[in-house]
Amino acid sequence: MKAVIIEDESIASRRLANLVAEIAPEIEIEAQLTSVQSGLKWFELNTLPQLIFLDIQLNDGYGFDILDKLENHPPIIFTTAYNEYAVRGFKYNGLDYLLKPIDKNDLQVALNKFRKSKGQATEAIASDKLEQFKNLFNKEYKHRFMVKVGNQFKSFNVEDIAFFKSHEGLIFLYTHLGQSYPVEYTIDQLENILNPVQFFRINRKFMVSVQSVTEIHSYFNSRLLLKLIPKEKEQVIVSRERTTNFKRWLDM
Repeated sequence: MKAVIIEDESIASRRLANLVAEIAPEIEIEAQLTSVQSGLKWFELNTLPQLIFLDIQLNDGYGFDILDKLENHPPIIFTTAYNEYAVRGFKYNGLDYLLKPIDKNDLQVALNKFRKSKGQATEAIASDKLEQFKNLFNKEYKHRFMVKVGNQFKSFNVEDIAFFKSHEGLIFLYTHLGQSYPVEYTIDQLENILNPVQFFRINRKFMVSVQSVTEIHSYFNSRLLLKLIPKEKEQVIVSRERTTNFKRWLDM
């Protein structure tokens, strides 16, 4: 049984391939593709696999752009950091919809659905997926952070937060007033618990609030240089891999 992974982040792609090999060794990952263009080219030259793992937001477009060119595409397991595309994924007959970072148990459930789908009635599959997508929209994002200051705790609503920054192994919360406090989260964890409409991870070190971005400048190597409030001494640069999605985030 063959499958294809389409994912623009190499670490995420390798991790997914390793999880599939561990959970479902009968599935062979035939290709790991990184963009809309590479995906379209691959499908032009190869026969369709039995399963596609598809990231929705790619550097050069959307995973849907690939599906629009395919006739009678195989089952799709969508993988993404954002749940706002769930309904559209449902329209493409997605078998499952996994939010990144992908949980091993969630992937196991998705692959079990794939195995059962061959003998299951279409109506039953659609009903299961609709229920799943409804649950996605009920996801609760974090609304406030409790930060220890001396022997006390201070509460900050997410609206008070300008950005998060990784520094010397710690993650710091920065308020719009320029205060900074260490928090016990990783950037990966913050990316999963904060509302993606309000916050965007621009690189390995920074996750910024939409309200904190005041200026955007072109930077070499197809990157962007940001000016934030409060002012940050370090250069705040959107990585090349995240520039396209950052522009979409701000409707640029």
